Amino acid sequence: MNWHDLLNDGYGRIPEFLEHVLKELTQDDLNWQPKSDCNSIGWLTWHLTRQQDAQIASLMGEEQLWIKEKWHARFNRKAEPEDVGFGDTPEQAAAFKSPDIRTLLDYNRAVVARSKQYIQTLSETDLDKELNEPWFKPPPTVGVRLISILDDSIMHAGQAAYIRGLRQGKGWQKY
Repeated sequence: MNWHDLLNDGYGRIPEFLEHVLKELTQDDLNWQPKSDCNSIGWLTWHLTRQQDAQIASLMGEEQLWIKEKWHARFNRKAEPEDVGFGDTPEQAAAFKSPDIRTLLDYNRAVVARSKQYIQTLSETDLDKELNEPWFKPPPTVGVRLISILDDSIMHAGQAAYIRGLRQGKGWQKY
């Protein structure tokens, strides 16, 4: 197995896991917060997809799917490329109203498909290219960024699963 296959396998697991986490949830479940300063399942799913979309688009030097394919309209949000959830206050996260499960999953599938296509275009040399982000010491490389995007996505998907467990109790994760 080569590194392309490993990265694509990792990214490909995100929509598979989210399908399981979101299966048969209601709108109330998607928007439920266990406490006022916790994120909802819908917000976590939106955020993990938004951050991946924004960062992969930046690496590619292309427009985010959020804007290009008008996903923002399906989420009833503005076409703002910075609207990814980083730095949201608890009030902003609580105000988020999730779209239906299909919209959440379709956006995630589209973003992951683009991420996987981008990964296929890279060479080993590309992975070592430093990004122009002098606020980080040392500056991150393309390879480091790809892993951090994957890590963030997996972490938030796990948080969504945890919130579902709080909402529904033990036994929801049966396959």
